[in-house]
Amino acid sequence: MTDSVLVGITTAELSTPDRTIPAPESEPPQRNMTLGMDYPSSIARAGGVPIVIPPLSPIDGALLDRLDALVVSGGPDIDPGLYDRRPHAHLGPVDPDTDACEVETLRRVDDRGLPILAICRGMQLLNVTRGGTLWQDLPSERPSPIDHRQSVPGTQATHEVTVDRDSLLARVTGVTDAETPTLAVNSFHHQAVMGLGDHLRITARAPDGVVEAIEATDRPFVLGVQWHAESLGADPNHAALFSGLVEAARAERPVRI
Repeated sequence: MTDSVLVGITTAELSTPDRTIPAPESEPPQRNMTLGMDYPSSIARAGGVPIVIPPLSPIDGALLDRLDALVVSGGPDIDPGLYDRRPHAHLGPVDPDTDACEVETLRRVDDRGLPILAICRGMQLLNVTRGGTLWQDLPSERPSPIDHRQSVPGTQATHEVTVDRDSLLARVTGVTDAETPTLAVNSFHHQAVMGLGDHLRITARAPDGVVEAIEATDRPFVLGVQWHAESLGADPNHAALFSGLVEAARAERPVRI
């Protein structure tokens, strides 16, 4: 009998032959999945078993049937056609096929009622999948003194976010006892939630008002954070997001034989 919690991780970040110089000893140039090791490491430290999901369509239903939870990872900009907007002049490279694959994965996992933790681009995709929209380029659309695309390493927090005390985020990270619940976060994005998707609520904002966390109102554990929590694992507040996901998954499914 095993009580292993299988946590899927999406991989939206791809390296392509035209943008990558391979080592002479490596495989022939091709499209490669790129996923930071902090994601599976964070899941493993939390007691889960990380399962990397390739962006292949159609999604393998047998794989999704085995999962207990999902982490939607960071990555490039999202195709604005998914939320009926024209591309902004400063939109980065997009991959509509990968976007469509991730949307399908997220919807099917959401329909199964599994716990979900969506990080950075993943939070944006969660919002879009539920009918929301995005600011495509914060520097030009919402100028701010806060640098939402920091130049220092991801292990360093560069600004604080104010957290709604009555939220899943506050409970999981343990900031409910503070007079003003806050978290120190890193920041690696130029897009952000604009119009909120269905059955979602905003539970954290940066000092300039940019949305930093959202969560579902119709599910017990569907949480999106705009910062890269996987890079801040030395901070117990951020590590708790992964342990909270694993605990929720363990509590919501029967033990496998």
